[in-house]
Amino acid sequence: MADKKQVVEQYYTPPPKLSGWESFRLFMWNGETNEFLGRTATSWGKILLFYVIFYIGLAGFFAGLLAVFYQTLDLERPKWMLAESIIGTNPGLGFRPMPPEAPLGSTLIWYKSNRPDNMIYWQDTITKFLDDYTDPKNIDNADDGCGFGKPAQDGKYCPFKIEELANCAPGRTAKKFGFEKKQPCVFLKLNKIYNWTPRVFNETDESQISDEYERSQYRKMPDFLKSAIQETRDPNERNLVWVSCEGESPADVENLGPVLYSPRRGFPAYYFPFNNVKGYQPPIVAVQFERPKQGVLINIECKAWAKNILYDRSERRGSVHFELMID
Repeated sequence: MADKKQVVEQYYTPPPKLSGWESFRLFMWNGETNEFLGRTATSWGKILLFYVIFYIGLAGFFAGLLAVFYQTLDLERPKWMLAESIIGTNPGLGFRPMPPEAPLGSTLIWYKSNRPDNMIYWQDTITKFLDDYTDPKNIDNADDGCGFGKPAQDGKYCPFKIEELANCAPGRTAKKFGFEKKQPCVFLKLNKIYNWTPRVFNETDESQISDEYERSQYRKMPDFLKSAIQETRDPNERNLVWVSCEGESPADVENLGPVLYSPRRGFPAYYFPFNNVKGYQPPIVAVQFERPKQGVLINIECKAWAKNILYDRSERRGSVHFELMID
C-alpha cells in the first residue's frame, strides 16, 4: 500500500541576509513580532516581575538575619571578655611617638639634635597623641574626686591630669618634650582590655606574697621598684601597675643613663577597669631619658609589672621594645 502513501516534502527557506546595521535594528525592534531586544512586552513583564520578587525576598532574608544577629550584640560591651575572648587577659604595652611609617616595623626613635627641623615629626606626633588629654571630650562623665582609695563612680571615669607629666607635659619648653635638650620623653600606655583589673604588687616584702609564681615575679622586679614600694607610706598609693625601662644589655644600661618617670612610676589602679565609659582616658606614664649617650644605638625594654601580667620577651608580652639614637 506504499503507493497510496503521500509523501509531503517540506523545503527550508533560509532567512534573508541582512547587513550588520539591519540585524542590530531588527534586534532592537522587530515590527513583525513586536519584540524589543529579543523579547515581547509580555516576556519582559514576566522576567521583570520575577526579579523584583526575587530581590525583595533576598533583601528580606538578609534583613531578617541581620535583625537576629544584632539581637545577640551589645554595643556597649563585648560578648566575650577576658579569658573567653581572643584578646585574653594580658594587656600589651605600647609607646609613643612611633617612628614614621616608611620603614615598616621600625621601632627606632632617631633624630639629630643640631637640626630643629629634624625634631618636628617627633614633637608633632606627641602633640597629636596628647590631644585627647589636653582637650578631653565627654567631661560630664568625669569624676574629679576619684583617686587612690576612691574609684570612679558607676558610669564615670577618672580624668588624667596631664599637667602632672612634669617636663614632658605639653606647654613645657614650647611643647618640645625634651628633644631639643637631648632628653627626649617617651610615653607609655597599657592597651585597653574590657573589664580587666590589675592585681598589683603592693607588698613591701616578698614574704607577704603567698603564691609562688607571684613571688617569683616579684623577685624579678628591678630593685628601684621594690624600693619605691617600700618607701611609699600610704598603702593606697602602692596600688600601681609598676613600670620599668632599662637597657637590654649591659652596654645599653650604661649608655642609657638615668630615667625619670612622671607622674608616677606606673599606672594607678583606680583607672581600671575599662568599661567603655564615654570620654575614658587611659593613663599614661612619661619616661624621660636624662643623659643618654649620643651617637650610639640604645636598645630599651619597658615592662609593666602586675601579678596578672605575664612577661615573655620573645613574644613581647607585658613589655615593649624600642631603640633610641641621638646624633
